[in-house]
Amino acid sequence: MEHIYEQKKKGNPVFVLLHGTGGTENDLIPLAELLNPEYNVLSIRGNVQENGMNRYFKRHGEGQYDWEDLDFRGNELYAFIEEKAKEHDFALEDVVFVGFSNGSNIAINLMLKAEDKFKKAMLFAPLYPADIEDKQDFSGTEVFLSLGKGDPIVPESESERVIKLFEDRGADVSTVWVNGHSLTQDAAQEAKAWLDKQ
Repeated sequence: MEHIYEQKKKGNPVFVLLHGTGGTENDLIPLAELLNPEYNVLSIRGNVQENGMNRYFKRHGEGQYDWEDLDFRGNELYAFIEEKAKEHDFALEDVVFVGFSNGSNIAINLMLKAEDKFKKAMLFAPLYPADIEDKQDFSGTEVFLSLGKGDPIVPESESERVIKLFEDRGADVSTVWVNGHSLTQDAAQEAKAWLDKQ
């Protein structure tokens, strides 16, 4: 998978950056610098194409996921992160997901797959439109969620579903609400303040 790896300081946490639809591995690098310039960075480009736009998994329409493909791509991405962890000598437990939109959504999938590994995430404009029956244990997991009021892609009821997904499994959840489907400077600053307190 196309990616960027930047090692700032060996042994520090690793931001795994996951862009939104149509983005690239360069999109969230400035955000990572703002959040903590000493964290190492693994930024990954989605390898699914939708009308020439990069994504992490297929969908049938807006908010209509191809769940089979999401499961396959989630496993593929997990294996890739695992491979990079071995190559660059970091633990999966050191990963901090930073996702926007489609990137947030596959991050949720990875956290559901490996709740014992991935314990921290900052997810902007997430959408996960499914009732998950498995009761993963997210105690010890810390999640920052930036959610949109008047988001044309994610109804508020779906934002609440994401909050519930984490809270019902015992995660420590912090939320901030912004306008629309966006990653705002204010939300980024809130995420930085949240991370500084961890």
